[in-house]
Amino acid sequence: MDKFTKLTSSAIPLSIENVDTDQIIPARFLKATSRDGFGENLFRDWRFHKDGTVNNDFILNNSKYNGTILIAGDNFGCGSSREHAAWAINDFGFKVVVSSFFADIFKGNALNNGVLPIQVTPEYLKELFTEIENNANAKFEVDLDTQTITILSTESSAIFEINPYKKTCLTNGYDDIDFLISNKKEIEEFENAKV
Repeated sequence: MDKFTKLTSSAIPLSIENVDTDQIIPARFLKATSRDGFGENLFRDWRFHKDGTVNNDFILNNSKYNGTILIAGDNFGCGSSREHAAWAINDFGFKVVVSSFFADIFKGNALNNGVLPIQVTPEYLKELFTEIENNANAKFEVDLDTQTITILSTESSAIFEINPYKKTCLTNGYDDIDFLISNKKEIEEFENAKV
């Protein structure tokens, strides 16, 4: 995984509540065994019409918006526990998803796959949406060290929580195996001390 310390980016607003994992990546695309290519089917049934043509009314198809931050409505990632939802978000290019609530399993899957889920208050989420509504190119800063997200134009910030272990993994670009390997010396010393 890529290391994550600080990100400054514009954002794409998806002001839809209760987005479930089947909307994020429809079940018919779950047959692949590799994580690659899932991004092209992110929100497939919203991004494209049934005949395969682009749905120009869907926010991800609006060239006015861009960035590696997805700002989503309340209760993002509910539904089935498919890890493919996090794969699709990451493969599409999002590094951060912001919402006022995440399903626990989605939150864990996102963190395991290099996507930082930031939970903010409903009031701050509304502030984020308002900022983008007023300026499609508005910039936001996510600082993992201080665990803050900031609207750069107003300097309005919110603090977010993250599991300390997952914070260490994201900061260093570790998955669970990488983390164990990084502690190999300490593990060997512990094992040798037991003998």
